[in-house]
Amino acid sequence: MSDWPDDWILPDWPAPDSVKAVVTTRSGGVSQPPFDSFNLGDHVDDRPEAVAANRQRLQRALGSEPAWMSQVHSNVVIEADPQARPTADACWTTRKGVACAVLTADCLPVLFCDSAGSRVAAAHAGWRGLAAGMLEATVVALGESPTQLMAWLGPAIGPGRFEVGAEVRDAFVSQHAAACDAFTLSGNPGRYMADIYQLARIRLAACNVTAVFGGGFCTVSDPRFYSYRRAARTGRFASLIWLDH
Repeated sequence: MSDWPDDWILPDWPAPDSVKAVVTTRSGGVSQPPFDSFNLGDHVDDRPEAVAANRQRLQRALGSEPAWMSQVHSNVVIEADPQARPTADACWTTRKGVACAVLTADCLPVLFCDSAGSRVAAAHAGWRGLAAGMLEATVVALGESPTQLMAWLGPAIGPGRFEVGAEVRDAFVSQHAAACDAFTLSGNPGRYMADIYQLARIRLAACNVTAVFGGGFCTVSDPRFYSYRRAARTGRFASLIWLDH
């Protein structure tokens, strides 16, 4: 479809033909260690010229212009605008040639589209944003019946690596009792292993989005991806979705 590295990921979901999506990996860029090589984050102390070169390569590969955000673990959703850099954690568009983009390195990226293939969105959902209603806010912003939407869960920290405290468990269980099933006791007192994919599915189902695909990745154990938990000084990969020209 485009000229990009073989290990970049194409979502496996029944999206309409007009909807295109991809997840980048560490491959294909110019950043030096520890950001090697396709770091797209401009806030991680990588050389600005390297990030700029990587972003230019990405735009050429997509044939669409990414709309970047300043992500802050919020539940703010905005219309995608490649000419701005708003503070938000999800964006949507109905415009062809504009790619909704989120940067992650363990947090959960979620891509959305409608069944008509006329609107798309990308959301950044770390546990704080997820608990604050990030996905629900994105569903509302898309302005379609939730039954007409589908979602794809991109690469995030896996349930075997995501150890959290009781406060994280309480944040989810207090809102959805079913969230209990997404936590198991870890080997450390007062700590739990969390399944962020299951938590996302529970919350999407609660707002009637049941066509949910993806999941099953682990950014910590899969060396294709940047992982903040594996190495605090690291880059960011992107999950992007756009409407074809």
